[in-house]
Amino acid sequence: MKNHNKLFKMVLSAFFLALAYVLPFLTGQIPEIGAMLCPLHIPVLLCGFICGWPYGLAVGFIAPLFRSLALGMPPMFPTAICMAFELAAYGAVGGFLHRVLPRKKAYIYCSLVGAMLVGRGVWGIAMTICLGLGDSGFTFAAFIAGAFTNAIPGIILQIILIPILVMVLENPKILKIKD
Repeated sequence: MKNHNKLFKMVLSAFFLALAYVLPFLTGQIPEIGAMLCPLHIPVLLCGFICGWPYGLAVGFIAPLFRSLALGMPPMFPTAICMAFELAAYGAVGGFLHRVLPRKKAYIYCSLVGAMLVGRGVWGIAMTICLGLGDSGFTFAAFIAGAFTNAIPGIILQIILIPILVMVLENPKILKIKD
């Protein structure tokens, strides 16, 4: 049964990776705010919550690099590279906190907010390192704008959508995954 569960998590992770590949096409059709919805973040967070932190970390790291190599979007340097670390943190921290905190609805929000804060911090550090190597620097104002101000629609969407989807998907009648 344990091998079946591991295989099921790998299949779900592949689904979340495919969703991360496709979702930006859909949100990109929404003028003005499509990119601000942070479409790659949603499948990565779901993968971490549903499949566990190792799967969330892997899908988070691979998704932006895969899209960049396949489509040229996001641009590899510095965007996709920094997003890879950010999303890996999202998936890993979200999945880890969801596993160690009590399985109550309120703690889904705690896990989500923790993952969002750590992921954005990791993104800021990665951008500082990447842009610090070049001629231009990465200022605190640029960090606040990129991590929070420009991402407000995505943050709101994640806070509303992720807990609902996690509660639905963790219903034993929907997915039968054991830790």
